[in-house]
Amino acid sequence: MSVISTQLVDDLKGTALASIAGATSLEELDAKRVELLGKKGRFTSLLKELGSLEPESRKSFGALLNSVKSEIEGSLDARKSALGSESIQRRLETEWIDVTLPVQAPVVIASPGALHPLLTVQRDLEQIFHGLGFTVVDGPEMEREYYNFEALNIPNTHPARDMQDTFWTKDGNLLRTHTSTMQVRSLERMKPPLKIVAPGRVFRYERVDATHGHTFYQMEGMMVDRHVSVGHLIYFMKTLLREIFGSEQKIRLRPGYFPFVEPGFELDIWFQGRWLELLPCGLVHPKVLEFGGIDPAEWQGFAFGLGLSRLVMSRYQIHDIRHMDGGDLRFLRQFS
Repeated sequence: MSVISTQLVDDLKGTALASIAGATSLEELDAKRVELLGKKGRFTSLLKELGSLEPESRKSFGALLNSVKSEIEGSLDARKSALGSESIQRRLETEWIDVTLPVQAPVVIASPGALHPLLTVQRDLEQIFHGLGFTVVDGPEMEREYYNFEALNIPNTHPARDMQDTFWTKDGNLLRTHTSTMQVRSLERMKPPLKIVAPGRVFRYERVDATHGHTFYQMEGMMVDRHVSVGHLIYFMKTLLREIFGSEQKIRLRPGYFPFVEPGFELDIWFQGRWLELLPCGLVHPKVLEFGGIDPAEWQGFAFGLGLSRLVMSRYQIHDIRHMDGGDLRFLRQFS
């Protein structure tokens, strides 16, 4: 015989609503929910008794129990919202601080950080070139083969590709081997006259030693205008080195072959009693201008690829390029 009665349901409802209203924390309220509506809860037990009733009684008591269940759930949700608001208010009252007040004591940093020498030199160069009217641009390190080779007058069968063996991805892209990729990218976006520099990291698959690395830094530079000559190139390079080192530097230009300039040069700097190759440079090849949509009969330009890593070595008298990517704190603390 069923134990369900209207009086029992009313008593359970009254007790449940009073118990919920008396809950003083979210944890206590959750325990009430389990006690009433859990798998073994008091109200759940009543629902299980419906199967023992006659069909007509089952229908009427089922409707009553569903109504009471909705009231209990509504009361639980309302109390939860109220307790949540009370909890937030208590936290605001007890944990509030005035962030505008001065600190009680100065904060002491045991080991302050500092800029890496590469970043220091890069920022100095950007300032110098800003003063010379150049715009700093940036491009992707994961590059398309077109911009890294074809658009720089290096077709698929050109031997210069063997000199710049690099890291390829399965989809046919590659880690850029030079920041010269920004020449045509800039010509496509910015029409002449223009002057740009593009600092960044480049990658090549080559043997690592004191002056060579598979990952290093360059700064590409290019100026495109009417009647640009080698004289303009030499002027800007001498100005750059004078600003970096604080005095005139001994340099030399050697003929050098680069597919994207004609004529091409190697610019060397006198460093620790010997000549150190610093940057390739030359006048922008007419085909490169054409790839960028520029008429070489009307516009000319010069370009250079400044070796940032080697420039840092010259400036700070660093004898091994591997120190700059090694992460050795004994080396890095010298620049803090």
